[in-house]
Amino acid sequence: MSLIENIIRPDVRALSAYHVPDSSGFVKLDAMENPYALPPVLREELGRRLAEVALNRYPVPSYVALKAKICAQFGVPAGFDVVLGNGSDELIAIISLACAKPGAKVLAPVPGFVMYAMSAQFAGLEFVGVPLKPDFTLDTAAMLRAIAEHQPAIVYLAYPNNPTGTLFDGGDMEQIIRAVGDTGIVVSDEAYQPFAPSSWMPRLAEFDNLVVMRTVSKLGLAGIRLGYMAAGQALLREFDKVRPPYNINVLTEAAAQFVLEHTDVLEAQAKAVRDARSQLADALAALPEIAVFPSAANFLLIRVQSGHIDAENVFARLLERKVLIKNIGKMHPLLKNCLRVTVGTPQENKQFLDALKASLAT
Repeated sequence: MSLIENIIRPDVRALSAYHVPDSSGFVKLDAMENPYALPPVLREELGRRLAEVALNRYPVPSYVALKAKICAQFGVPAGFDVVLGNGSDELIAIISLACAKPGAKVLAPVPGFVMYAMSAQFAGLEFVGVPLKPDFTLDTAAMLRAIAEHQPAIVYLAYPNNPTGTLFDGGDMEQIIRAVGDTGIVVSDEAYQPFAPSSWMPRLAEFDNLVVMRTVSKLGLAGIRLGYMAAGQALLREFDKVRPPYNINVLTEAAAQFVLEHTDVLEAQAKAVRDARSQLADALAALPEIAVFPSAANFLLIRVQSGHIDAENVFARLLERKVLIKNIGKMHPLLKNCLRVTVGTPQENKQFLDALKASLAT
């Protein structure tokens, strides 16, 4: 046997690394980023602030000041705190490690965020996926049956869901939270909260098993990699034991504290994206070859329903026209012939629409 075969787990060897395509020279609408930069005056002030950071020192691992700003700015209820992560990905890994008792399981609707299953696998947990309905709403009856059968330690409910953009029904989610009870936790993953009309954050006090997880990535700070999760103190204490002690670097900490002093700018950008989402959805719905699904996120899921071209070919033709979106048709059978496009600036959205029309007509 080779060195790799001797030391690397077989299930890891069978995986492919997470692929991020080169977007140089493309209209980049594949990663659900906020298309707007900070205004020049804020960028200049941020540069001065970052220049004062002591790069020779480790971060203070309690992150008291940053956590206090997050709690104040993002509506964390009084008496609740947050644990910080290097993006939501690290928070998911922390939860997985903390809950990885022998035989424990993770449950989530599918299609959903791929890191739920991957982090479960890496931590030695079994992942159970429960298919959504064809319209991408929750199959609540199937979820409740799966909870009763598997008694999952962790249930993820992305609110809204990625890659579909669906905002699950609140009543359905409450049934699931109550069904899980004290045998597990339910994570409301609100990565796209700035674009959604509601949140579970105000209801944290109602459910001991509820965790609300968010990121500042979609708000316009994807490059600094900062996520946070709020829950009862008892849960957070256990999660904090698994968190690496210096997981948020000093530049991220300083940048986040500065930008959180200017959340009015971020909210104005989020509103511009929400408005553009409606306009882009209307324009796409006017194309007979395209079906558009409702979205409460900063992206739209579309299905190619043309008789002469499929999503794979449309995606390839968009690439030829230097427009990069996400081809998700092979992620799950429910996503057949589906593409996901991030809402960009008005100019980017126009470039995408022009390229899409040309691709469909070819």
